[in-house]
This record gives sequence, structure tokens and C-alpha cells, in this order.
Amino acid sequence: MKVKVQKIDGSKVSGASADIELSKDVFGVEPRADILHRVVTWQLESRRATARPTRERSDVARTGKKFGRQKGGGTARHGDRSAPIFIGGGKAHGARLRDFNPSLNKKIRALGLKMALTSKAKAGLIVVDSLELKDAKTKALKGHFDKAGISGKVLVIDGDSVNEAFRKAAGNLPGVNVLPAIGANVYDILKHDTLILTRDAVAKLEARFNG
Repeated sequence: MKVKVQKIDGSKVSGASADIELSKDVFGVEPRADILHRVVTWQLESRRATARPTRERSDVARTGKKFGRQKGGGTARHGDRSAPIFIGGGKAHGARLRDFNPSLNKKIRALGLKMALTSKAKAGLIVVDSLELKDAKTKALKGHFDKAGISGKVLVIDGDSVNEAFRKAAGNLPGVNVLPAIGANVYDILKHDTLILTRDAVAKLEARFNG
């Protein structure tokens, strides 16, 4: 699958580097809604944080001896000191530790990422030569996006690391997010309207699956 390579402002790249061949094994996998749903659900569940568990009646270290006589004391009848009504007693109906780390096969995760990349390759994928900016300013980058017709939510993926000047320039643009290739994931790819990959990002993503 051949894709035209452009500059970040939308202008064409001339010469032998004007096109890039995308691997069918990575960018040509037919998307399946059930696989994508499983991977996105796994991602969101993995992000959830559980409440810190509280110590209930059986967890506190207090004496189990009966507090007083059953009758004749002139007070209520009590058992041990770990009861929730006493200071230092266990918490009644406290927060409990919950497991939000569901397992998902690595092959399914990899397949989901390929399908997400394929869905963008069909509509919403732009490949640029690099993220180098002559004027690394937010206003200048906004002008480049407007010139290239890029709008809405945009995800930009670079190679091993993101160009720092580009990251700073994109930091104040609403809806624009930047990731290194290692951080590419199904949820972020699908929730953005446009996916921008650099040449380095394409090489890293293909090597990630073919290596």
C-alpha cells in the first residue's frame, strides 16, 4: 500500500522519498469491532485505580475479650473492642480492594493495534517526512495545520522520541496529542479524527510487529 508523504504544512515531498510503502501485515488488517472493543475495554480497565482498603472488624489488632458483663453493668451489651462503635475499632462497610487488571492475550492486543492503524490508513492517516519546524511556535504550527486542512482531534506519533520543539509547539493546541512510537495504542488512535505518522514512526511500528 503506497501513501504520499508530505511535509507538516501539507506541501508535497519531491524525489524518491515522495511515497512510502506501508506493510499490509500492519496497515492492511481488516478491522473487527469485537477485537477493537476488547482491547479498548482492557486499556480503560487497566487505567482504573482502586480505593485504598480500610481495616474492618476482623482486620484490627484489638483484644477479643468481652468488654463487660452481659447484664448488670448499666450499659449496653458489648463484645470485643474491635467493634466499629469504639475508637480504634474496625471500619463498618469500608472500602475494599478491587482488582481492575483484566488479562488480555498479547496476540489480541497486537491484532487490535494493527486493526486500529488499518482503520486510519483507510481514512484519516497522514505520513510526514519529519516534525522539524523552522519556527517552533504554536501559532506557526496552527498555520501549518490550517494550510494542510488538518482539524479536529489529531494524534501525532514520532519515532523513538518526539521532537521536543514540536511537542512544545503542539502543547497549547486543543485536541492535538503527541506520542512516541512505543506509546501507540488502540484507544488513543481511535478517539482521534486524524493520525499523523512520521517516517520514523512507520518504521518503528512495522519493526515492532515484524521483529
